[in-house]
Amino acid sequence: MAATRIEVPRSAIAITLNGERTAVEVDNRTSLLDLLREQLGLTGAKKGCDHGQCGACTVLVDSRRVNACLTLAVTLDGAEIHTIEGLSDGGELHPVQRAFLERDAFQCGYCTPGQICSAVGAIREAKDGWPSHVTEDLSAAAVVLDDEEVRERMSGNLCRCGAYANIVPAVLDAAGEGSDDGTDLPRREEFHPIPSVEEVAG
Repeated sequence: MAATRIEVPRSAIAITLNGERTAVEVDNRTSLLDLLREQLGLTGAKKGCDHGQCGACTVLVDSRRVNACLTLAVTLDGAEIHTIEGLSDGGELHPVQRAFLERDAFQCGYCTPGQICSAVGAIREAKDGWPSHVTEDLSAAAVVLDDEEVRERMSGNLCRCGAYANIVPAVLDAAGEGSDDGTDLPRREEFHPIPSVEEVAG
């Protein structure tokens, strides 16, 4: 008896990726992490645990932190996504990137892209008044970041090298830098349709 071929559902989505409008066709089972790494060639976000526990795959979706390994790409039609590759503005490093370099807040560097993206999101969340588990004043319009707040907000990003002693000050440095509190993201508006798998294969 001949095996029955199962057609894998695919969907076309349009996203704004690092400021550039991008059209792409995805297998409905594809995670955002696999889309970025395998289909779009953006390998900054790392695959660590693939279970949402290490934070190495952290990216920003509509300015909020997400674990790319747990997010289905097909759910992101119309979303704005920033990865580590899109944080700098030309040759100008993002304030969080600069702070990590100045504080030597990394060792092997594997977790660093996720750490930096998470820090950008954490600073924005505090600025917008999102409380954490350790926030005392839940009615404050903005949360003042200190060591305890940063440790709690960054607790989903693991560093097996143990660079936490420098990561916390780096986040605090970036949070106090400039009027945007280290959360500004560069924006570009170009349209780059990505070919489908069939087009590439053909």
